[in-house]
Amino acid sequence: MKVVRAAVAILQRPDGQVLLAERPAGKPWEGWWEFPGGKIEAGEEPYHALVRELHEELGIEVSTAYPWMLRRFDYPDRSVELHFFIVRAWQREPAGCEGQRLSWQNPHLLTVGPMLPANEPILAALNLPSLYAISNVLELGEQRFLAALQRVLDQGLQLLQLREKQLAVDALRALAEKVLALAQPYQARVLLNGEVDTARNLGFAGVHLSSEHLMALSERPQGMLCAASCHDRRQLEQAQRLALDFAVLSPVLPTLSHPDSQVLGWDGFSALAQGSSLPVYALGGMQSMDIEKAWQHGAHGIAMMRRAWEE
Repeated sequence: MKVVRAAVAILQRPDGQVLLAERPAGKPWEGWWEFPGGKIEAGEEPYHALVRELHEELGIEVSTAYPWMLRRFDYPDRSVELHFFIVRAWQREPAGCEGQRLSWQNPHLLTVGPMLPANEPILAALNLPSLYAISNVLELGEQRFLAALQRVLDQGLQLLQLREKQLAVDALRALAEKVLALAQPYQARVLLNGEVDTARNLGFAGVHLSSEHLMALSERPQGMLCAASCHDRRQLEQAQRLALDFAVLSPVLPTLSHPDSQVLGWDGFSALAQGSSLPVYALGGMQSMDIEKAWQHGAHGIAMMRRAWEE
């Protein structure tokens, strides 16, 4: 089957809205909506194709774009290899230079459609925030941690992993009730680092799998968010085979908890993350100021444990 390579742009405003384009009359799948972009020519780098296509299709000049995900999809007549970029800055207002209709949309709640099948999974990924916080009750103590959680929820935290493996079941249940109660008014999603059944029974939005648990699975848990810790290509490929919602790749930089662990470094992280079909968070030695560098190296965002709770 013929394979077509394309560069695809997620033009994203500061408020999170993204630009969609309707395929014009006379083209295959006319009337369907998609993210802007187009075919990568022979010998052309994906980024250069992105810049060229957005100029031709929308009349804009790209100022800031980051590599994001690589996804493959089989249509009846061809396979497509889609190189997605997050475009955060551009010059001039986008216009339909090829007669296509354009619409700025909230990826949480589209008002246009239908979407091209290859683009539908991207919307779920766009609903993931740039920060994934990991609990640290072991060092902070419960009272200080809950106070810090309230503060960061007020500041906009939307995704949290409860990772307290030292707690017995009853203590974990008691802590989970408090954490979920704090997160609920903000519609923040909380994942449990632990067993799938425990996450379900305690009412978590999802489960975060250890790398060992990940490699033992033959299919992903259904009906919940599912993420995993990965440390090498083999584990990241397993997360992709299982079609998890996202992965955390670590350690990128040295950490206090694992000072002697071999780190990936940003180049090592990039070599793995930029070929992933899943959103990947960078973990290990991260600070808030690292978000730009993480985006540049193909990360969806950053995951933090100690730094997430600092004032």
